[in-house]
Amino acid sequence: MPSNFEKAIHAIDEAHALDPRKVQIEGQDEPYEVHYSKKMSDYLQKHNPNATDTLRLAIRAQHLRRWEVPRDSYAMSKTGYHLWRTYLKKRQAELATQICLDSGYSEEDAHRVGALIKKENLKQDAETQILEDVACLVFLDDQFEEFEKGHDEAKIINILQKTWGKMSDRGHELALEISMSERARELVSKALTN
Repeated sequence: MPSNFEKAIHAIDEAHALDPRKVQIEGQDEPYEVHYSKKMSDYLQKHNPNATDTLRLAIRAQHLRRWEVPRDSYAMSKTGYHLWRTYLKKRQAELATQICLDSGYSEEDAHRVGALIKKENLKQDAETQILEDVACLVFLDDQFEEFEKGHDEAKIINILQKTWGKMSDRGHELALEISMSERARELVSKALTN
């Protein structure tokens, strides 16, 4: 009989598999959120191989059904971006909490998963900080090089500095181990020296 953790991971992964956006991974189409959640779990393993089940679930569910609320459903402004992100965190936390409850977790554990996804008490809560580190690492490893092509250098350096500022020392160590193109490495270097 599957454990509560196995049931919850299965339900989260089933939801991710519905993402219509695809990426090519080793010659195979994969739903983007499946790819993203695997990257999140992989970086969590590097960051903290002894993570609690609640953190492992929050990491896996961080972007749960995100594609259903596209960025352009909010104003394409800084305010619109922040409203979109705030709504997504709340929605994703609610969805993940319900999956945990449906999988047999206690109210306390299910709500802990939700609190982690919402990044409550960032900088005071070690597990919330780990989730933030992991999200930043996945951005740097998997999204940054494509993202930087659409913005001017000054904006990219500012974003990198903000990303770096969100991370812990352990996150910084792992970030410096990421294999990047020469251009990406140059931008990171500029961001860290400015």
